[in-house]
Amino acid sequence: MLETPVDTPISRRAAAPLWLVVAAACAGQFLVVLDVSVVNVALPSMRADLGLSATGLQWVVNAYSIAFAGFMLLGGRAGDLFGRKRMFLVGLGLFTLASLGGGLAQEGWQLLAARAVQGLGAAVLAPSTLTILTSAVPEGAARVRAIATWSAVGAGGGAAGGLVGGVLTDGLSWRWVLLVNVPVGVLVFAAALRWISESRANGARRLDVPGAVLVTAGIATLAYGIVQTEVEGWTAAATLVPLAAGLGLIAAFLGVEARSKAPLMPLKLFRVRSVSAANATMFVCGMGLFAMWFFMTLYAQNVLGYTPLEAGLALIPSSVSVVVGSKVAPRLMRVAGARTVTVVGVLTAAAGFAWQWRMLAGDGAHGAYVTSIMLPGILMMLGAGLAGTPLASLATSGAEPGDAGLVAGLINTSRTMGGSLGLAILSTVATARTAGRPGADAVADGYALAFLWGAVFLALAALVVLVWMPRAARD
Repeated sequence: MLETPVDTPISRRAAAPLWLVVAAACAGQFLVVLDVSVVNVALPSMRADLGLSATGLQWVVNAYSIAFAGFMLLGGRAGDLFGRKRMFLVGLGLFTLASLGGGLAQEGWQLLAARAVQGLGAAVLAPSTLTILTSAVPEGAARVRAIATWSAVGAGGGAAGGLVGGVLTDGLSWRWVLLVNVPVGVLVFAAALRWISESRANGARRLDVPGAVLVTAGIATLAYGIVQTEVEGWTAAATLVPLAAGLGLIAAFLGVEARSKAPLMPLKLFRVRSVSAANATMFVCGMGLFAMWFFMTLYAQNVLGYTPLEAGLALIPSSVSVVVGSKVAPRLMRVAGARTVTVVGVLTAAAGFAWQWRMLAGDGAHGAYVTSIMLPGILMMLGAGLAGTPLASLATSGAEPGDAGLVAGLINTSRTMGGSLGLAILSTVATARTAGRPGADAVADGYALAFLWGAVFLALAALVVLVWMPRAARD
């Protein structure tokens, strides 16, 4: 039987004030999530400058998110065994250096390589942001509030990406959506070095590298197969072979984990029903929510003719609503419970996606800002904020202290892996709908279908919560 390691503080330095620890951890999370969405408004400029194809443009997003998802379980376990602060600093350093390389890229392949390395750095950094926070704050109401802040900052990073990217792309160039991470990363590195105390789990320092390779290769191969459907169709060998190979690699990963003495992802974690249900819900939610910023910014620029800055400004109400939802969620959880708040949040987001579908399907290239961007965007992101905090709380509440980094990595992996696959699916759906039909109305029709499928994914996520999540799940 696998022994659960004990969580042990190893720093000799006097503990910093709690708010400073939370601020440093949240700053790292902000950077990680910001870079998922900050490139969206800069994509047309990147394409023009580096000559990227439509598929290459999608991989500017996917290279980051696939490396992020694939290596996050390894990053989380590394934090447990080698120190959460150490892995926070290693991940942040790698992320910052890759940002510099991406900002200086002269060829498309250089940008894609830098984004993949950024994703690797983020995979090491992100789990430590949550485990540092949960290790510093005792379980209970205070931890729920801290997780709400972490969720709000993370959601705000995704939401602020459009505005930050628009300001930098219009005011300077697309390169600064990556280069801005360099001074910010240096400041966060210095703050973490000073304020965060080191801790790790006792036990053998052994990492499951084969498991990490298999799961990363499986996710990447699956996503590649889905992207191939845009060019080859769903029944072509060029599509079916990578899809089958990806599923086979993931099956092999599960087989390795079942037999490993030190698995990357101990399957025992999924015996805790709230943990398994929360991660399944995050995966399905990510399939819809992750693509929202991608399609909204492209719709604003490619259909309505907004500049990058105007597209970023257009999404400010959505950015505010996701933070509001994240901060209101703990109060609602005390009254209605985490399970109920999750369902309400997911269904609210689904309603926003359905509204966006109707607006784009009806108004097409002539949509008004208030009804075609602002109001549906507020609903989508308010729901995302309401659902994110209780899901993170439920997914971490049943974990042993020594598995804290692993569970944090699993949370982020579920969300990001779902998002990567969802973006590939929805992009394929949109492209297939638009194929052979010129004009802005055809493009809007393709985006509309993507939002409809996003609403379907979210409705499925709500069903997962209702059927799978235990009613007595800890709040």
